[in-house]
Amino acid sequence: RFIAKPCAINLGIQDSGPHRAQPNAILEKVFTSITKSPDGKRLEGLSKQLDWDVRKIQRWFRHRRNQDKPTTLTKFCESMWRFTFYLSIFFYGIRFLWTAPWFWDTRQCWYNYPFQPLTSRLYYYYILELAFYWSLMFSQFTDIKRKDFLIMFVHHLATIGLITFSYMNNMVRVGTLVLCLHDASDFLLEAAKLANYAKYQRLCDAFFMLFGVVFIVTRLGIYPFWILNTTLFESWELIGPYPSWWLFNGLLVTLQVLHIIWSYLIIRTASKALVRGKVSKDDRSDVESSSEEEDATSNSTKGILSTSSNGSNRLNGHVAGGQWTGE
Repeated sequence: RFIAKPCAINLGIQDSGPHRAQPNAILEKVFTSITKSPDGKRLEGLSKQLDWDVRKIQRWFRHRRNQDKPTTLTKFCESMWRFTFYLSIFFYGIRFLWTAPWFWDTRQCWYNYPFQPLTSRLYYYYILELAFYWSLMFSQFTDIKRKDFLIMFVHHLATIGLITFSYMNNMVRVGTLVLCLHDASDFLLEAAKLANYAKYQRLCDAFFMLFGVVFIVTRLGIYPFWILNTTLFESWELIGPYPSWWLFNGLLVTLQVLHIIWSYLIIRTASKALVRGKVSKDDRSDVESSSEEEDATSNSTKGILSTSSNGSNRLNGHVAGGQWTGE
C-alpha cells in the first residue's frame, strides 16, 4: 500500500482493469445464476433472444469474466511483497548458513542428534519462514487465483508440515537447508513478474530464463542429490531408522514430485518463449486470451465451444495456456 503501489504508479502501471462488458440484464442473469461459460446450445438461444451475433455474446461473456479479475496494479503489489520477502529471507539464510558446518558437510545434520542446540538466529529463521507459509496458506483463497491452485495448496501443506515437524523433532539443521534451497529461485520468478507488469519485456525474459535455470538446478539437481541423499541415506547410516523417518522423508519426496511437475511446466513455457522470441505465455495465467473464443466460433456455426474461465479451473499456481502478460 505504501511502497509497492507508489512504485507501480511511478513505472506507469495504471489502476485500471480489463475492458468492461456493456450492461445487459439478460446476460448478467445468465452469468450470475446459471453459467459463466455458456455452451453452444445456450449461446444460440441467447443469440435468438437478444438478436445478437453469437460471437458478440461470446465476447460479452469473456469481458464479463475478465472484469472480475484483479488489475495489473494489484498483481504488481502482490508480487512485490513476495519478491521482498523471498529476497530478504534468502540472503538472511545464506548469511546464517555460510558459517554453519552442516552447510558444507550434510553429515553434520545428524551428529549428536537429537541433542543439538537451537540458536536464536536459527529459531528466528524458522519462525519467519513458518509465519510466511501460514500466511500464504490463508491468503491463497483471497489472492490472485491461478490454475495451479491445487498444486500450491499441496505445496503449502507439505511445507508447513515439514517446518513444524522438523522443528518439533529438532531436525532444524537439515530443515534450514531445505528452506534456503527453495528460496533461491522464488524471488527470481517474482522479479520476472514485476518486469512483465511494468512492460520491460527483455528484463522479464531474462529473469524468467534465469529463474528456470536456477529452479531446475536446485530442485532437480541439488535437492535430490544433496537433501534427499542426507535424509534418506546418511541419516539411516548415522542414527538409524528413527520413528518419524518414514513421515519426514515422505513429505520431502512429495515436494520432489511437485518439483518435477513444475519443472515440466517451466520447460514448456520456456520452449514456447524460444519459438516466439519472448516469454509470451504462462500456463498459470489468470486472464483469458482475447482471441480464444473468437477462434472457436470460426470453426463452425453449430458446435460452438466456449473456453472455461481460468479462475474456475485452477490447477494452484507456483503453469496450461494463458497469456504470460496476464500473469
